[in-house]
Amino acid sequence: MTLFLYLLAVAALLILPPFLFTLYMARKVERLLPPRGRFVDVPGARLHLHEFDGGAPGAPALLLVHGLAGQLAHYTYAVTDRLAGRWRMVAVDRPGNGHSTRDPDTPADLKTQADALAALIDELELERPLIVGHSLGGALALALALHHPQRVGGLALIAPLTHMQDAVPPVFEGLTIQSPGWRRFLAWTLAIPASIRNTGTTLDQVFGPDAVPHDFATRGGGLLGLRPGAFLSASADLQALPERLPEQQARYGELRMPVSILYGKDDRILDWYAHGQALADKVDGARLELVSGGHMLPITHPDVTAAFIDAAAAGCHAERRATVAQG
Repeated sequence: MTLFLYLLAVAALLILPPFLFTLYMARKVERLLPPRGRFVDVPGARLHLHEFDGGAPGAPALLLVHGLAGQLAHYTYAVTDRLAGRWRMVAVDRPGNGHSTRDPDTPADLKTQADALAALIDELELERPLIVGHSLGGALALALALHHPQRVGGLALIAPLTHMQDAVPPVFEGLTIQSPGWRRFLAWTLAIPASIRNTGTTLDQVFGPDAVPHDFATRGGGLLGLRPGAFLSASADLQALPERLPEQQARYGELRMPVSILYGKDDRILDWYAHGQALADKVDGARLELVSGGHMLPITHPDVTAAFIDAAAAGCHAERRATVAQG
């Protein structure tokens, strides 16, 4: 019994420091980067969003959807300012990400998240918006278009995940832990210290070959990833992909709306040909644009990204007007 108590005390001493550090970091990040938008309740989630007014009557709104382990600041960092006044925009934290929450019993698969965004479109009275999706947000935008085509006017996909990969990018391997209990234990002990220690390597892969902006941690919302909930949500998002993405990629030929795709030729996370060209080959009329740059184009190349979104929105608007004119 004495040996057992001794081992228990040793284990507690080993676990307590990283737990307290994780708790301290989570609270510090929440104080430093509080929610600055408003919240909308939808089935299974409470969504945090920023809204930007603008646009001519009848012009499509833009719904901006971020990627894995991200948040809406990936768009508000530099892209929304460049589009301000021309379009009504809504940048949203996906369920469980940023300052949005996901109900405990709500799954993280693409269709469930697409249903939440469809409910948001209805709640905000966005009439067939252009869905702008980055990375995993691109997969979600495609899911929304396939499951709720009547609510989507078009897609503008930036470095989108479109097909299942044989392997997870190395920087995300820590999110693949299968055991829920072990995953939660790590989230509250070792995951955050390890993330801080590996920040340089992770950002080099995610941003490279582009440079990481000096203010990405704050203005770009990067620090929001240093919370146990962010780790758990990203892990759930990643592990839910096999449930829906293979079925989804077989249906891309059904899409009957404008689809534009932007990819960096030097992307170190997703291969432009395996995801961008592969999607363009399946969708009639899809347009693929390749530019120099890595994966985080909304932050590293905001001018290019904003021009891409602007052109996609203008094309969507022109098609809508032509449809109205034809009666």
